[in-house]
Amino acid sequence: MGEPQPPRLLDQVRAALRARHYSRRSEEAYVQWIRRFIVFHGKRHPREMGAPQMAAFVTALAVDRHVAASTQNQALSGVLFLYRDVLRMPIGHVALPLRARTPVRVPVVLTPREVRAVIDALVGVPRLVTMLLYGAGLRLQECLALRVKDLDFERREITVRRGKGQKDRRVMLPDAVREPMQMHLGDVRRMHESDLAAGYGRVVLPQALERKFPNAPAEWAWQFVFPAGRICRDERYGRPTRFHLHETVIQRAVVRAARAAGLTKRVGCHTFRHSFATHLLEGGSDIRTVQELLGHADVSTTMVYTHVLNRGGLGVKSPLDR
Repeated sequence: MGEPQPPRLLDQVRAALRARHYSRRSEEAYVQWIRRFIVFHGKRHPREMGAPQMAAFVTALAVDRHVAASTQNQALSGVLFLYRDVLRMPIGHVALPLRARTPVRVPVVLTPREVRAVIDALVGVPRLVTMLLYGAGLRLQECLALRVKDLDFERREITVRRGKGQKDRRVMLPDAVREPMQMHLGDVRRMHESDLAAGYGRVVLPQALERKFPNAPAEWAWQFVFPAGRICRDERYGRPTRFHLHETVIQRAVVRAARAAGLTKRVGCHTFRHSFATHLLEGGSDIRTVQELLGHADVSTTMVYTHVLNRGGLGVKSPLDR
Protein backbone atom coordinates (compact mmCIF):
# COMPACT_ATOMS: atom_id res chain seq x y z
CA MET A 1 0.00 0.00 0.00
CA GLY A 2 1.19 3.52 -0.77
CA GLU A 3 1.73 6.27 1.73
CA PRO A 4 -1.40 8.15 2.83
CA GLN A 5 -2.04 11.34 0.91
CA PRO A 6 -1.60 14.58 2.92
CA PRO A 7 -4.82 16.51 3.53
CA ARG A 8 -5.86 19.07 0.97
CA LEU A 9 -4.99 22.70 1.62
CA LEU A 10 -8.51 23.84 2.54
CA ASP A 11 -8.88 20.83 4.84
CA GLN A 12 -5.68 21.94 6.56
CA VAL A 13 -7.17 25.43 6.92
CA ARG A 14 -10.33 24.04 8.52
CA ALA A 15 -8.29 21.88 10.90
CA ALA A 16 -6.18 24.87 11.96
CA LEU A 17 -9.28 27.02 12.54
CA ARG A 18 -10.99 24.35 14.61
CA ALA A 19 -7.85 23.73 16.65
CA ARG A 20 -7.96 27.43 17.59
CA HIS A 21 -11.71 27.27 18.36
CA TYR A 22 -12.77 29.76 15.71
CA SER A 23 -16.52 30.04 15.29
CA ARG A 24 -18.36 28.25 12.50
CA ARG A 25 -19.08 31.56 10.78
CA SER A 26 -15.40 32.59 10.90
CA GLU A 27 -14.39 29.23 9.47
CA GLU A 28 -16.80 29.57 6.56
CA ALA A 29 -15.65 33.12 5.83
CA TYR A 30 -11.90 32.38 5.98
CA VAL A 31 -12.18 29.28 3.79
CA GLN A 32 -14.23 31.24 1.25
CA TRP A 33 -11.68 34.08 1.05
CA ILE A 34 -8.72 31.73 0.76
CA ARG A 35 -10.47 29.89 -2.07
CA ARG A 36 -11.20 33.18 -3.85
CA PHE A 37 -7.58 34.29 -3.39
CA ILE A 38 -6.35 31.11 -5.09
CA VAL A 39 -8.86 31.38 -7.96
CA PHE A 40 -8.04 35.09 -8.43
CA HIS A 41 -4.43 34.14 -9.22
CA GLY A 42 -5.28 31.38 -11.67
CA LYS A 43 -5.35 28.56 -9.09
CA ARG A 44 -1.65 28.89 -8.31
CA HIS A 45 -0.60 27.25 -5.08
CA PRO A 46 -0.17 29.81 -2.28
CA ARG A 47 3.37 28.55 -1.66
CA GLU A 48 4.27 30.06 -5.04
CA MET A 49 2.90 33.45 -4.05
CA GLY A 50 3.48 36.03 -1.37
CA ALA A 51 2.87 39.60 -0.31
CA PRO A 52 2.58 41.11 -3.85
CA GLN A 53 -0.21 38.68 -4.74
CA MET A 54 -1.94 39.36 -1.42
CA ALA A 55 -1.78 43.09 -2.07
CA ALA A 56 -3.14 42.65 -5.60
CA PHE A 57 -6.06 40.53 -4.37
CA VAL A 58 -7.10 42.86 -1.55
CA THR A 59 -6.70 45.95 -3.75
CA ALA A 60 -8.85 44.39 -6.49
CA LEU A 61 -11.61 43.77 -3.96
CA ALA A 62 -11.74 47.47 -3.15
CA VAL A 63 -11.13 48.91 -6.63
CA ASP A 64 -12.96 46.45 -8.89
CA ARG A 65 -15.51 44.81 -6.59
CA HIS A 66 -16.19 47.92 -4.45
CA VAL A 67 -16.49 45.84 -1.28
CA ALA A 68 -17.01 47.45 2.11
CA ALA A 69 -14.01 48.17 4.32
CA SER A 70 -15.02 45.45 6.78
CA THR A 71 -15.22 42.90 3.95
CA GLN A 72 -11.78 43.91 2.67
CA ASN A 73 -10.32 43.52 6.16
CA GLN A 74 -11.94 40.11 6.59
CA ALA A 75 -10.44 38.91 3.29
CA LEU A 76 -7.00 40.11 4.34
CA SER A 77 -7.31 38.37 7.72
CA GLY A 78 -8.28 35.12 6.03
CA VAL A 79 -5.29 35.12 3.66
CA LEU A 80 -2.91 36.14 6.46
CA PHE A 81 -4.20 33.21 8.52
CA LEU A 82 -3.36 30.88 5.63
CA TYR A 83 0.26 32.02 5.46
CA ARG A 84 0.97 32.52 9.14
CA ASP A 85 -0.92 29.65 10.79
CA VAL A 86 -1.29 26.99 8.08
CA LEU A 87 1.64 27.27 5.68
CA ARG A 88 3.87 29.00 8.27
CA MET A 89 5.56 30.92 5.50
CA PRO A 90 7.17 34.36 5.65
CA ILE A 91 5.09 36.69 3.55
CA GLY A 92 8.01 38.54 2.02
CA HIS A 93 9.36 42.04 2.35
CA VAL A 94 6.79 43.77 0.19
CA ALA A 95 4.54 45.94 2.36
CA LEU A 96 0.99 44.72 2.65
CA PRO A 97 -1.83 47.16 1.87
CA LEU A 98 -3.01 49.04 4.89
CA ARG A 99 -6.19 47.76 6.44
CA ALA A 100 -9.14 49.76 5.22
CA ARG A 101 -10.56 52.25 7.67
CA THR A 102 -14.04 51.13 8.66
CA PRO A 103 -16.50 54.06 8.72
CA VAL A 104 -18.15 54.87 12.03
CA ARG A 105 -21.89 54.69 11.48
CA VAL A 106 -24.82 55.56 13.67
CA PRO A 107 -26.90 52.39 14.22
CA VAL A 108 -30.38 52.14 12.73
CA VAL A 109 -32.91 52.28 15.57
CA LEU A 110 -36.65 51.70 15.40
CA THR A 111 -39.23 53.46 17.53
CA PRO A 112 -41.37 51.29 19.83
CA ARG A 113 -44.25 51.72 17.39
CA GLU A 114 -42.11 50.51 14.48
CA VAL A 115 -40.89 47.53 16.51
CA ARG A 116 -44.50 46.53 17.22
CA ALA A 117 -45.42 46.95 13.56
CA VAL A 118 -42.66 44.58 12.42
CA ILE A 119 -43.38 41.99 15.12
CA ASP A 120 -47.11 42.10 14.31
CA ALA A 121 -46.27 41.32 10.68
CA LEU A 122 -44.42 38.14 11.72
CA VAL A 123 -45.89 34.76 12.61
CA GLY A 124 -44.65 31.50 14.12
CA VAL A 125 -41.01 30.94 15.02
CA PRO A 126 -39.67 34.11 13.28
CA ARG A 127 -42.03 36.18 15.43
CA LEU A 128 -40.84 34.48 18.62
CA VAL A 129 -37.17 34.85 17.68
CA THR A 130 -37.63 38.55 16.85
CA MET A 131 -39.38 39.13 20.18
CA LEU A 132 -36.27 37.73 21.90
CA LEU A 133 -33.91 39.82 19.76
CA TYR A 134 -35.69 42.97 20.89
CA GLY A 135 -36.83 41.87 24.34
CA ALA A 136 -33.45 40.52 25.49
CA GLY A 137 -30.97 42.23 23.15
CA LEU A 138 -29.65 38.96 21.75
CA ARG A 139 -27.58 38.57 18.63
CA LEU A 140 -29.30 36.36 16.06
CA GLN A 141 -26.75 33.55 16.34
CA GLU A 142 -26.94 33.66 20.15
CA CYS A 143 -30.70 33.31 19.98
CA LEU A 144 -30.71 30.41 17.53
CA ALA A 145 -28.02 28.57 19.53
CA LEU A 146 -30.12 28.57 22.73
CA ARG A 147 -30.81 25.19 24.29
CA VAL A 148 -33.74 24.24 26.50
CA LYS A 149 -31.59 24.28 29.64
CA ASP A 150 -30.64 27.92 28.97
CA LEU A 151 -34.20 29.13 29.68
CA ASP A 152 -35.14 29.67 33.34
CA PHE A 153 -38.83 30.48 33.54
CA GLU A 154 -38.84 30.71 37.34
CA ARG A 155 -36.09 33.30 37.51
CA ARG A 156 -37.19 34.93 34.25
CA GLU A 157 -33.72 34.82 32.73
CA ILE A 158 -31.83 33.46 29.73
CA THR A 159 -28.24 32.25 29.90
CA VAL A 160 -26.30 33.00 26.73
CA ARG A 161 -23.54 30.41 26.33
CA ARG A 162 -20.32 31.18 24.45
CA GLY A 163 -21.50 34.46 23.00
CA LYS A 164 -19.22 36.74 21.04
CA GLY A 165 -15.72 36.45 22.46
CA GLN A 166 -16.61 33.05 24.00
CA LYS A 167 -18.27 34.78 26.97
CA ASP A 168 -21.35 33.66 28.90
CA ARG A 169 -23.86 36.16 30.23
CA ARG A 170 -27.39 36.34 31.61
CA VAL A 171 -30.21 38.46 30.21
CA MET A 172 -33.88 38.86 31.04
CA LEU A 173 -36.60 36.54 29.76
CA PRO A 174 -39.41 38.99 28.87
CA ASP A 175 -42.82 38.23 30.40
CA ALA A 176 -44.43 38.75 26.98
CA VAL A 177 -42.44 35.80 25.63
CA ARG A 178 -43.02 33.29 28.45
CA GLU A 179 -46.40 31.88 27.38
CA PRO A 180 -45.70 31.63 23.62
CA MET A 181 -42.27 30.17 24.42
CA GLN A 182 -43.77 27.43 26.61
CA MET A 183 -46.23 26.56 23.85
CA HIS A 184 -43.38 26.48 21.33
CA LEU A 185 -41.30 24.20 23.56
CA GLY A 186 -44.25 21.81 23.76
CA ASP A 187 -44.16 21.46 19.98
CA VAL A 188 -40.37 21.05 20.00
CA ARG A 189 -40.57 18.33 22.64
CA ARG A 190 -43.08 16.34 20.63
CA MET A 191 -40.80 16.60 17.58
CA HIS A 192 -37.83 15.47 19.68
CA GLU A 193 -39.74 12.44 20.98
CA SER A 194 -40.70 11.58 17.40
CA ASP A 195 -37.04 11.81 16.35
CA LEU A 196 -36.02 9.51 19.20
CA ALA A 197 -38.62 6.97 18.15
CA ALA A 198 -37.21 7.06 14.62
CA GLY A 199 -33.67 6.41 15.85
CA TYR A 200 -32.46 10.03 15.74
CA GLY A 201 -32.88 12.78 18.34
CA ARG A 202 -29.20 13.15 19.32
CA VAL A 203 -28.17 16.78 19.13
CA VAL A 204 -24.65 18.14 18.57
CA LEU A 205 -22.86 19.15 21.79
CA PRO A 206 -20.13 21.80 21.99
CA GLN A 207 -16.51 20.65 21.98
CA ALA A 208 -15.93 17.24 23.66
CA LEU A 209 -18.94 17.17 25.97
CA GLU A 210 -20.40 14.14 24.20
CA ARG A 211 -17.42 12.04 25.27
CA LYS A 212 -17.83 13.22 28.85
CA PHE A 213 -21.63 12.84 28.92
CA PRO A 214 -22.47 10.18 26.30
CA ASN A 215 -26.23 10.25 27.03
CA ALA A 216 -26.56 14.05 27.01
CA PRO A 217 -27.15 14.46 23.24
CA ALA A 218 -30.49 12.63 23.51
CA GLU A 219 -31.63 14.46 26.67
CA TRP A 220 -34.38 17.06 26.43
CA ALA A 221 -32.37 19.75 28.26
CA TRP A 222 -29.69 19.83 25.55
CA GLN A 223 -32.04 20.21 22.58
CA PHE A 224 -32.07 23.44 20.59
CA VAL A 225 -34.93 25.81 21.39
CA PHE A 226 -35.27 26.60 17.68
CA PRO A 227 -34.45 23.36 15.83
CA ALA A 228 -34.23 23.10 12.07
CA GLY A 229 -37.19 21.78 10.14
CA ARG A 230 -35.36 18.71 8.90
CA ILE A 231 -32.61 16.33 9.92
CA CYS A 232 -29.35 16.91 8.09
CA ARG A 233 -25.85 15.44 7.92
CA ASP A 234 -22.82 17.66 8.31
CA GLU A 235 -19.35 16.23 7.75
CA ARG A 236 -18.15 18.03 10.87
CA TYR A 237 -20.54 16.09 13.13
CA GLY A 238 -20.82 12.73 11.41
CA ARG A 239 -24.15 11.16 12.34
CA PRO A 240 -27.48 12.63 11.12
CA THR A 241 -28.71 15.30 13.51
CA ARG A 242 -31.20 18.15 13.79
CA PHE A 243 -29.21 21.36 14.10
CA HIS A 244 -30.68 24.73 15.00
CA LEU A 245 -32.67 26.84 12.54
CA HIS A 246 -30.57 28.55 9.87
CA GLU A 247 -30.19 32.29 10.33
CA THR A 248 -31.36 33.11 6.79
CA VAL A 249 -34.87 31.90 7.69
CA ILE A 250 -35.21 34.68 10.26
CA GLN A 251 -33.35 37.28 8.24
CA ARG A 252 -35.64 36.90 5.23
CA ALA A 253 -38.76 36.89 7.40
CA VAL A 254 -37.70 40.13 9.12
CA VAL A 255 -37.01 41.87 5.81
CA ARG A 256 -40.43 40.84 4.47
CA ALA A 257 -42.13 41.99 7.68
CA ALA A 258 -40.42 45.39 7.56
CA ARG A 259 -41.66 45.87 4.00
CA ALA A 260 -45.17 44.79 5.00
CA ALA A 261 -45.08 47.31 7.87
CA GLY A 262 -44.24 50.07 5.38
CA LEU A 263 -40.92 51.03 7.00
CA THR A 264 -38.39 52.94 4.92
CA LYS A 265 -35.51 52.25 7.32
CA ARG A 266 -33.09 49.45 6.51
CA VAL A 267 -34.22 46.83 8.99
CA GLY A 268 -32.30 43.65 9.81
CA CYS A 269 -32.17 41.28 12.75
CA HIS A 270 -29.44 43.30 14.45
CA THR A 271 -31.65 46.40 14.31
CA PHE A 272 -33.68 44.97 17.19
CA ARG A 273 -30.56 44.67 19.35
CA HIS A 274 -29.75 48.33 18.58
CA SER A 275 -33.33 49.28 19.47
CA PHE A 276 -33.18 47.25 22.72
CA ALA A 277 -30.10 49.15 23.91
CA THR A 278 -31.38 52.56 22.84
CA HIS A 279 -34.80 52.14 24.43
CA LEU A 280 -33.22 50.99 27.71
CA LEU A 281 -31.02 54.09 27.80
CA GLU A 282 -33.97 56.31 26.90
CA GLY A 283 -35.87 54.72 29.79
CA GLY A 284 -33.14 55.74 32.22
CA SER A 285 -31.17 52.48 32.52
CA ASP A 286 -27.53 52.81 33.53
CA ILE A 287 -25.10 52.43 30.64
CA ARG A 288 -23.02 49.89 32.61
CA THR A 289 -26.11 47.72 33.02
CA VAL A 290 -26.80 47.95 29.30
CA GLN A 291 -23.15 47.07 28.60
CA GLU A 292 -23.49 43.92 30.72
CA LEU A 293 -26.75 42.89 29.05
CA LEU A 294 -25.23 43.34 25.58
CA GLY A 295 -22.05 41.49 26.50
CA HIS A 296 -19.73 44.31 25.44
CA ALA A 297 -16.16 44.03 26.75
CA ASP A 298 -15.71 47.81 26.80
CA VAL A 299 -18.24 50.49 27.67
CA SER A 300 -16.97 52.54 24.71
CA THR A 301 -18.73 50.04 22.43
CA THR A 302 -22.00 50.66 24.26
CA MET A 303 -21.50 54.44 24.06
CA VAL A 304 -22.47 54.35 20.37
CA TYR A 305 -26.11 54.15 21.46
CA THR A 306 -25.89 57.51 23.19
CA HIS A 307 -25.55 59.05 19.71
CA VAL A 308 -29.18 58.28 18.93
CA LEU A 309 -30.68 59.46 22.21
CA ASN A 310 -32.66 62.66 22.43
CA ARG A 311 -29.86 64.28 24.41
CA GLY A 312 -26.81 66.40 23.75
CA GLY A 313 -26.92 68.12 20.38
CA LEU A 314 -30.21 66.46 19.46
CA GLY A 315 -31.80 67.89 22.60
CA VAL A 316 -31.05 71.46 21.53
CA LYS A 317 -33.82 73.38 19.76
CA SER A 318 -32.88 74.39 16.24
CA PRO A 319 -32.71 78.18 15.67
CA LEU A 320 -34.90 77.63 12.61
CA ASP A 321 -37.74 76.56 14.89
CA ARG A 322 -37.52 79.58 17.21
